Amino acid sequence: MVVVAAAVAWEAGKPLVMEEVEVAPPQKHEVRIKVHFTSLCHTDVCFWEAKGQTPLFPRILGHEAGGVVESVGEGVTDLQPGDHVLPIFTGECGECRHCHSEESNMCDLLRINTERGGMIHDGESRFSSNGKPIHHFLGTSTFSEYTVVHSGQVAKINPEAPLDKVCIVSCGLSTGLGATLNVAKPKRGQSVAIFGLGAVGLAAAEGARISGAGRIIGVDLNPKRFEDAKKFGVTEFVNPREHDKPVQQVIIEMTDGGVDRSVECTGSVQAMIQAFECVHEGWGVAVLVGVPRQDDAFRTHPMNFLNERTLKGSFFGNYKPKTDIPGVVEKYMNKELDLEKFITHTVPFSEINKAFDYMSKGECIRCIINMGA
Repeated sequence: MVVVAAAVAWEAGKPLVMEEVEVAPPQKHEVRIKVHFTSLCHTDVCFWEAKGQTPLFPRILGHEAGGVVESVGEGVTDLQPGDHVLPIFTGECGECRHCHSEESNMCDLLRINTERGGMIHDGESRFSSNGKPIHHFLGTSTFSEYTVVHSGQVAKINPEAPLDKVCIVSCGLSTGLGATLNVAKPKRGQSVAIFGLGAVGLAAAEGARISGAGRIIGVDLNPKRFEDAKKFGVTEFVNPREHDKPVQQVIIEMTDGGVDRSVECTGSVQAMIQAFECVHEGWGVAVLVGVPRQDDAFRTHPMNFLNERTLKGSFFGNYKPKTDIPGVVEKYMNKELDLEKFITHTVPFSEINKAFDYMSKGECIRCIINMGA
């Protein structure tokens, strides 16, 4: 048992409170990680607000992070103390049909579960305060100086990689980047439309830039995002509010029949339909990334499919956490991928609530939280 500082969410929407918490040793197939840097993702904010989600408090949020393995539990053979790692919100057991498939990353055992508040091994929490358990979040709970994670949710990375930069690879960056590189797969010179220019959408644009796309069209309702998006390769911008016709029609007219690829990163079912209907017939591919509301329904005319448009979904960029994420880190180390431009703010752990303020005001892409400051 170690006693550490953690930022605890006691109630929905209330500021996180710095507390001393006990972190139990790792059990079977678990590792305990000293978190060096973590960052705030919009998913953390959604479950902190608990609007539309099942409230589960008290809870330690956080799922984008980089750290070092401090100890390992029984049965862990691929990780050892001192390893530099990224904890991931989804996992790779290595044994199920999804893990054996070259096409899927949706592990049966360790796929994302937003309602689980304990560890898979025994359902119990490894966090406690004054003898009372504190719920986990996504199996990662990185808003704590130490956390316990299933070994299948831990990617071992190059120890030379700066954790204050590569920590963002563990969620949003990879989700957007992989949606373009691994699922949409634009060819050099093709046109790509990105719906939503938040962190995930900008990562999708970065993927289009790396692919050599000729035109990258950013679609967003917030014109303040357009200037930043240029750094990520976006060449043209469309604000649906500035047009008196459906945005898919605007894009079709801009591109002589539609874009070759589109990636939707908003979670708006309307944007999903627009992203699909704006791709070119015959070869156009649309990829959905954003998570819709539970009661949403996707409606489009069947002729859009019969005219050989393709609609795909993407989960975590189709990356397998343990197998593929170390390679994304290497792209950064080899200067193929620029992470610095995603990081707009840094705060010490004691001021973590500032990160929530920055995100709620739309002022940041990613805010790094320095656990040692």
